[in-house]
Amino acid sequence: MLACERILGCSDIRSIVVHVIFGRWFVLFASLIIMTVAGATYMFSLYSNDIKSTLGYDQTTLNLLSFSKDLGANVGILSGLINEVTPPWVVLSIGAVTNFFGYFMIWLAITHRISTPKVWQMCLYICIGANSQSFANTGSMVTCVKNFPQSRGAVLGILKGYIGLSGAIITRLFHAFYGADAKSLILFIGWLPPAISFASIPIVRIMKVIRQPKELKVFYNFLYISLALAGFLMLMIIVESKTEFTQNQYGGSVAVLLLLLLLPLVVVVIEEYNLWKLKTAPVKSPTPSVQIVTEQLPKTEHPKQEQKEPSCWRTIFSPPERGEDFTILQGLFSVDMLIVFTSAACGLGGTLTAIDNLGQIGMSLGYPKKSISTFVTLVSIWNYLGRVACGFFSEIVLIKYKFPRTLIFSLILLLSCVGHLMIAFDVPNGIYVASIVIGFCFGAQWPLIFAIISDLFGLKYYSTLYNFGSVASPIGLYVLNVKVAGNFYDREAEKQLRAKGIIRKAGEELKCYGGECFKLSFIVITAVSLMGMFISLILVIRTRSFYKSDIYKKFRDEAETEVAGNEAAATTGAAEVTEKTIIHRRS
Repeated sequence: MLACERILGCSDIRSIVVHVIFGRWFVLFASLIIMTVAGATYMFSLYSNDIKSTLGYDQTTLNLLSFSKDLGANVGILSGLINEVTPPWVVLSIGAVTNFFGYFMIWLAITHRISTPKVWQMCLYICIGANSQSFANTGSMVTCVKNFPQSRGAVLGILKGYIGLSGAIITRLFHAFYGADAKSLILFIGWLPPAISFASIPIVRIMKVIRQPKELKVFYNFLYISLALAGFLMLMIIVESKTEFTQNQYGGSVAVLLLLLLLPLVVVVIEEYNLWKLKTAPVKSPTPSVQIVTEQLPKTEHPKQEQKEPSCWRTIFSPPERGEDFTILQGLFSVDMLIVFTSAACGLGGTLTAIDNLGQIGMSLGYPKKSISTFVTLVSIWNYLGRVACGFFSEIVLIKYKFPRTLIFSLILLLSCVGHLMIAFDVPNGIYVASIVIGFCFGAQWPLIFAIISDLFGLKYYSTLYNFGSVASPIGLYVLNVKVAGNFYDREAEKQLRAKGIIRKAGEELKCYGGECFKLSFIVITAVSLMGMFISLILVIRTRSFYKSDIYKKFRDEAETEVAGNEAAATTGAAEVTEKTIIHRRS
């Protein structure tokens, strides 16, 4: 008897472990870990000065490199189309390969292990390496949104939050492994994300949606853990500002960091165990007196010829109602998408220009090199807070008060102008506050844009449509970073050289000092952000009736139908077993 109980116990444990590993909450956990190391593109300012000095670039050339990075990171149309027809592991594999190739070639170039590449080659390398981020985003985020459609705001908030923290996390891991060698940082971000992606390939997949009561409360647990993680990183910033960390001390902080990164696994195990208990609970059998009547339904005659669906080209300008599943072409050619795209280009282009130029902004304003690392970490943490805050907040106020996400997006664009103006007018120590404001606003825009696209255009072709929305970022960045910030910086730097009577040699780094280096650039960026805010208000007006409706009703109805069907099947199966048992006993 004891042996049987032991065997049964081992069987239950194996069953629970299998259920956890193949459950959708474990898919979410694996996606969180992927996002934790997928934000290397936000660390450009940490190694941009090494690229600039090693290869002798001026600011316009460096900003062209920055644009290529953001172009690769956000042009995810290819990853979206591939994800439409293949399982997520294909997308994650491609992303891992491109990540390693791109950053490895950059590392070879700046360590002079290969001959100095031309500018277009460096742009190509960083574009390919950064494009891996779009594959990681598509493979993990789109999968989780489809697995949790009724909590999409929370899903996007928590996943985009972790990618926002990834800059600070990778920086701390890097210091523990490599010390302070900025060139080795490029090699580190070349091999770490691919290793995580390959390890997650068997786990991340699209699953059947199961309606789970109080699902949003589970996401709150992930939120609390991520807040603790962000708080720990912020504490480390404060401690580092007071003292110099040794590599061993970085190692000790990384041990705590890894513990916090693995803590969501506890939530996953608890939730999957509760689901396992429900799944394995015995179904109450009907009483023997219940008579089971099987009634054959009349057969319906199928038409001889099925009606063909009209070509997608013919329905481009005949879209369904907002919230229904748009085709790719219907979504791309809609007025709503044009408004989202334009306002996102203005907002993301401005905030990302500030983030990518933090290194040069800090140096031009006379901040020490150690402070620049602090700016990057501050941006990373507040980037995270913006993502989770707007992801969860937009979901809560939408469900409770029908408050539109589009209006929250407009308010975020307005707030970003505060940070831009602090940089433009060189407010004393204002770059610290600007890093917080700009980091928060940059992070907040992403879950809002992605959630708005899923709200308006449905989830059927979400992989492609959400990646199209991402293209707004590099377009805005090219205009504001390369054409505006880069040109104005170089013009002011050359003006300073002429005033000193210095002639710049070919291949020599071009530097600018003082508040005038970025002043005019950020005044222009502020004006563009305000323009984006007013454009986004048009979408607020257009969608006000849509957001007043119950936009999740369709998903609840589908889930309830699925649950009802499963319960009916389970009850019928139990009834058939009971009836056979009764007949057997009578015989």
